Amino acid sequence: MTQATASRVQAFTTGDVAAQCSATPGWVQQYQQMSPGHFAGQIRYLDLQGVEVYEECMNTRVEQHFNAPPGSLAFCFDGSDNALYMLNGESRNTWITPENYREVAVVFGPQFVQRHGLDVAKLEGLFMAPLSGQQNALFTRWLSGTLTRLPTVIDPVSLTQQLLDDCLFILDNACVGLDRSSLQKRSEERRLMARIGEWAADAPDETVNLLQLAQIAGVPLRQLQQGFKTYTGISPAQWLRLRRLNGARRELLSGGDTTVAEVAMNWSFWHLGRFSNSYRALFKELPSETLKRHC
Repeated sequence: MTQATASRVQAFTTGDVAAQCSATPGWVQQYQQMSPGHFAGQIRYLDLQGVEVYEECMNTRVEQHFNAPPGSLAFCFDGSDNALYMLNGESRNTWITPENYREVAVVFGPQFVQRHGLDVAKLEGLFMAPLSGQQNALFTRWLSGTLTRLPTVIDPVSLTQQLLDDCLFILDNACVGLDRSSLQKRSEERRLMARIGEWAADAPDETVNLLQLAQIAGVPLRQLQQGFKTYTGISPAQWLRLRRLNGARRELLSGGDTTVAEVAMNWSFWHLGRFSNSYRALFKELPSETLKRHC
């Protein structure tokens, strides 16, 4: 038996989306805070030699642009709607979580996928579709409990095999949680957001206006507004403003020889008092406090 101790479960508590973003090994992702409050996040992570298990919790809404590790197959169980979302390493994904979000996931690495003959190509059409099933909530609770009460000695081979069997069983018994027309509309909205997400991930420090954003998305402004509101729950104008506030926070956190006024102007906030009020409303601290704390 290969022995592993409970200390292999690594736990991280974070106070900023940037730290939360970097706490998950192998993922390429960017996070931005999208609702007011002091951010509080947690990651619990277990490495099983080719298979990774993690649980992520965040208290505020967070916009995520992310790729799973290349060549991997991820089963992500969303605690907000008890749905299974499947990911592979080839697609770029955009998602805005609800507040008090919790997710548990099993990520089968590329060597594990090849060794077990998992044909990812046959799963095309299921990636990022909400898959519902009676076993989702039960498996989520079991997986979270496993990370909490991991025994002092485990057999990684047996546990990874059990995880594979369970995930494939859940997938086999899952169904798409939307009807055909709703799924098609959701796919169109997701493609729209994917184009925006790719631009946002590639140009995190670029500011644009609404018409430029519609051009990036490749749709008329009205369609951008409707799709954006349905997919994210906020308007594109709100999203652009929150994006600029997050960009200003990243710059303030980086410290350096700068001032709050310079950072505000860099992110197209031309009224310093309004910038400070908006910043405090979102992050629960003044921009001057962020700069002072991280200089």
